[in-house]
Amino acid sequence: RRIYLALNKLLKQLDHKKLPRHIAIIMDGNGRWAKKRFLPRIAGHRSGAKTVDKIVTQCRKLGIEALTLYSFSDENWNRPKKEIDTLMSLLREYLQKELDTMIKEDIRFNTIGHIEDLPLFAQEMIKEAEEKTRNKKGMVLTLALSYGSRREIIDAVKKIAEKVEKRIIKVDSINSDLFSRELYTNDLPEPDLLIRTSGELRVSNYLLYQIAYTELFFTKVLWPDFNETHLLKALIEFQNRVRRYGLTTEQIIKNN
Repeated sequence: RRIYLALNKLLKQLDHKKLPRHIAIIMDGNGRWAKKRFLPRIAGHRSGAKTVDKIVTQCRKLGIEALTLYSFSDENWNRPKKEIDTLMSLLREYLQKELDTMIKEDIRFNTIGHIEDLPLFAQEMIKEAEEKTRNKKGMVLTLALSYGSRREIIDAVKKIAEKVEKRIIKVDSINSDLFSRELYTNDLPEPDLLIRTSGELRVSNYLLYQIAYTELFFTKVLWPDFNETHLLKALIEFQNRVRRYGLTTEQIIKNN
């Protein structure tokens, strides 16, 4: 009940006309959450999956256009095999459990990254979820899987270089819009807000090109403890910031 009252209070402070179109989240702290409770790391990951449910549901209720979650990075392949296998199993469980909900809630499921690196069963579940939600318009839920931004940028450079080599485009036609179209996120708006949990103050090779003008929000709350009230506090702080895009405050006031 306390959380419910806090949530209602925060919702009243929120300007629903100034919500970010796209929220990106680095879900950090599952392992530390488990360690603090003398539990195996998998317990932290399972609890973190429950947090995903809460945050996806809240974003959908608020009318957020896109939510992108950093679920498994390129670097995560260096973790112990047992933990990787568990994370892949959790991915399958999540998709099996939530697919019907995504369809019901009009959520389009999307992935970015080198999905071909994942186990075949995970690839098949992802393909099924993407296919069954292809025409949903309510919100785009994107999981970054086997994802690294540097690798994404290199992939984009290779695609552009190939088009130049085949004389499909000219070097002089390369600009930021063209480059953005070659990124994995080409069908998504750039993130307005990036949230990172657990107190770490870095972006960890996540959406490096896309977050050039993204507002960054860092919290010490570990991901399994992150809830709807924490999300709303981040959104309220986002709304209290002035997004300058290189302009002066005076110019922004004049333009508004």
